[in-house]
Amino acid sequence: MMVSLNSDMGESFGIHSFGNDDELVSLIDTANVACGFHAGDPTGIRETVAKAVAGGVTVGAHPGLPDLVGFGRREMKLLPDEAEDIVRYQVGVIVAFLRAEGAELDHIKAHGSLYGMSAREPEIAEAVARVAADYEVPLFGIASSEHEKAARKLDVPFVAEFYVDLGYRADGSLIVARRPHATPVDEATERAKRALADGIATAVTGEEFAIRVDSICVHSDTPNAVDIAKAVRGVLSAHG
Repeated sequence: MMVSLNSDMGESFGIHSFGNDDELVSLIDTANVACGFHAGDPTGIRETVAKAVAGGVTVGAHPGLPDLVGFGRREMKLLPDEAEDIVRYQVGVIVAFLRAEGAELDHIKAHGSLYGMSAREPEIAEAVARVAADYEVPLFGIASSEHEKAARKLDVPFVAEFYVDLGYRADGSLIVARRPHATPVDEATERAKRALADGIATAVTGEEFAIRVDSICVHSDTPNAVDIAKAVRGVLSAHG
């Protein structure tokens, strides 16, 4: 399977626009579109979905915690049923706009703290995976985490992600930053090369750990996201 390049998009609200969505559409393979709980409004979602479909980019739902002020990056205490409900609600939004464009849902990928919570909490991971099972689409997540275990348990296809613009802990868990920050292009490029060639990543504290990569994510709201995406696309092309 070819390694794809994905990006979290549509993370704007009303007249306030964030991210580098317009420039990234021509560089990525798939878009994870915000569904309204952490970012995104109906018009913005429609425009993002239409832009992606027109550009030949597949679209997945990117559901987050109901926290606009915290951009979905502040954890909440959720019962598994509550987690499943908020994911199902948000996925339905993306499906509706995709159908208006004559397209189908490609995958589900949780956002921010919901991504982190479901990576380590089996019941939350299974709540997200149940929605993916119902829609018969893959679940994006961290290899060997509760994301993958839940997908395997519920017979859901799994796509292992790697992030070149975020840091990792020594145990392979992702550090979800509260605010976006620029990542040096050469650093992101080297991370992509090592992950693809050697299956190795380095934690912020210096430890190395094994990583599996089916898709590389570049966040649209990273200030230099376009430069990073171009560099990673070059690495993917060379990797074959």
